[in-house]
Amino acid sequence: MSVLSDDRRLHGQLIGRQGSRADLNTPVLVLDLDVLERNIATMAKAAAASGARLRPHAKTHKSVDIARLQIAAGAFGLCCAKLGEAEALAAGDIPNLHITSPVVSAPAIARLAALNARGGGLSVVADDPDNVAALAAAASPDHPLEVFVDIDPGIRRTGVASDEAAVALARQIADAPALRFGGVQKYCGREQHIEEFAARREAILAQTEALRRTIAALTEAGLAPPVVTGGGTGTHRIDLELGVFNELQVGSYVFMDDQYLACGLTEGEEPPYERSLFVDARVVSANHGPLVTVDAGFKAFSTDADPPAVLDGAPAGAKFAFMGDEHGAVIAPGVSEGLKVGDLVRLAVPHCDPTVNLYDSYHVVRGDTVVDIWPVSARGRSR
Repeated sequence: MSVLSDDRRLHGQLIGRQGSRADLNTPVLVLDLDVLERNIATMAKAAAASGARLRPHAKTHKSVDIARLQIAAGAFGLCCAKLGEAEALAAGDIPNLHITSPVVSAPAIARLAALNARGGGLSVVADDPDNVAALAAAASPDHPLEVFVDIDPGIRRTGVASDEAAVALARQIADAPALRFGGVQKYCGREQHIEEFAARREAILAQTEALRRTIAALTEAGLAPPVVTGGGTGTHRIDLELGVFNELQVGSYVFMDDQYLACGLTEGEEPPYERSLFVDARVVSANHGPLVTVDAGFKAFSTDADPPAVLDGAPAGAKFAFMGDEHGAVIAPGVSEGLKVGDLVRLAVPHCDPTVNLYDSYHVVRGDTVVDIWPVSARGRSR
C-alpha cells in the first residue's frame, strides 16, 4: 500500500466533512489552502509587475500539487535542490526544472542525461571544469543540456570564486555541442535571514554590485548570460527593485515559517505573506500542573531552529519544549487544569523545508475542514 493511500485510508472519510480537521490523527502536517493560494498569488503578482520570471524553489514544499498551483499562477517552472526532487516533479509533468546544486557522480549524471532527454526544459548548475566535461560527455547534441555557472556569494559552499573562473566555465559550456550556456546563478542564502530590512538591503546591495561585475566580465567576453537567477523570499523585494535578477528562486513564501516571519520582508508595510503550514498535535498526558504532554517531538519538527511556537489550543503565553522523539511539553501555569487528554494544540513550523521532509502528506484544509490530502512527492529525495 502506498503512503498516500495509507493516509487516505486513515483520513479519506474526513475530506469534505465540516470541522474534520479536529478528527485528524496526530501529529499531522496541516496546510491552509486559502492562505497558500493568497501567498502564491501575491508573489506571482510582484514578479510579473517587475518583469522577472518566477521559478519557485520546490525544496520548500517537495509537492507536485503545490507546483501545479504555482505554474497555474504564472510561474515559468520550478527549482529543485537535488536531482531526485527534479525526477519526482517531472513524473508529475512539471516543466522547466532547474537543479540548483551541482550533479557530479557518474550514476547521477547518467540519470540527469536521461531526464533531460525526455524534454521539458531541464537545467543544472556547475562550478567545476571537470564536472562540465562530464556533463558534456553524457548529454546529447540532439537534446543539449542547459548549464548555468554557479557563483559563490561568499559562503564557500558551491560556486566559482572569481569572475575569471566564471568566464572560463561559461566558455567551456558554450563551446560544448551537447551543452547550452543558460546563464548564471547566485543565491545569497546568508542574507535571506537578516531580520532588519535596511541591514538586509545593504548586504544585498554589496552582493548585487559584485554580481554586476561578473555579468560585465561575461558580457565583455561575448558570453552575456541570458538568465540571471537567484534571490529568495527574504530578499525578493530588494532583488526586484535592483533589477539584476531576471529570474527569482523564491521558496518559503508559500508557507512562511518562523524564520521568515521574523524578518521584515518589506519596509514599513504589513507582511505580504501569511503562515499557511502547521503541525497539529494532541494532548496525551495531563498529570502535572504546569505542563501537559503532546504527541509531537523531535520526529515531528526539524530542530535546527527555535522550538515551535504554540499558536492555538493552549493558554496565551504557553511555551513548547521537546521531551523526546515522540513527545513535547506545552508549558504554562496551571495548563493541565484547562487542557485534558485528547485536546488539540496547534503548533508553528520553525523551519519549513526539513520539517516537511518528515511527513508523507499534507492534510489540506479550508478553515477547519479537510478538503484534500496531497503527497509530499519528493520526500527523502536527497540524491
